[in-house]
Amino acid sequence: MGEIEDAIERADRESFTKEPPKTLKGRIGFLIRQFGSAKAVAQEIGVTADSVNRYRRGARKHARADVAAKIDDAVRQRWQPLVRRRRQRQAAATGGITVETRARFGYTAAVGSTDDGRFRRLTVHLPPEYAQRLFDARNDGASDQEMRGIIAEGFKEIYFQDGGARALGLSDVEINDIDYLDLDF
Repeated sequence: MGEIEDAIERADRESFTKEPPKTLKGRIGFLIRQFGSAKAVAQEIGVTADSVNRYRRGARKHARADVAAKIDDAVRQRWQPLVRRRRQRQAAATGGITVETRARFGYTAAVGSTDDGRFRRLTVHLPPEYAQRLFDARNDGASDQEMRGIIAEGFKEIYFQDGGARALGLSDVEINDIDYLDLDF
């Protein structure tokens, strides 16, 4: 996963209204309800159906670290999908998305101004249309670079050009060397 995809996942996780099951037995039980069978869960996490059934019964209390990570990822992806979709719809319709980052921003500017990229720490609230474009791109399987482009375009309009009040000669903004990036919606 790319940096933008990770940031969206973190923001999604923060929207949980109820924490996912903590025990291995509880997590496996949840996954079996989601997938319908131990065999399907086994294929998803890369173990045998017998191992899944041992986890379900509580005969095995702990999974190997790599398997435990796969179980955790599978549970978190499927936990409270209605809450996630509702928050994303709300962000795309009315709320927008807040992007906090420290990254190198470069841009193409009019003659006479500096276009040297430099690190900036920014927290910018992007309007709902950027949230919608970002979620659509993610759902369509867009690359991290394409999603960076959407965020950069939003930064150009909202931060650098201040909604058309300044820096009108600015034609292109790029986000490079991301130190960290966090989203909230």
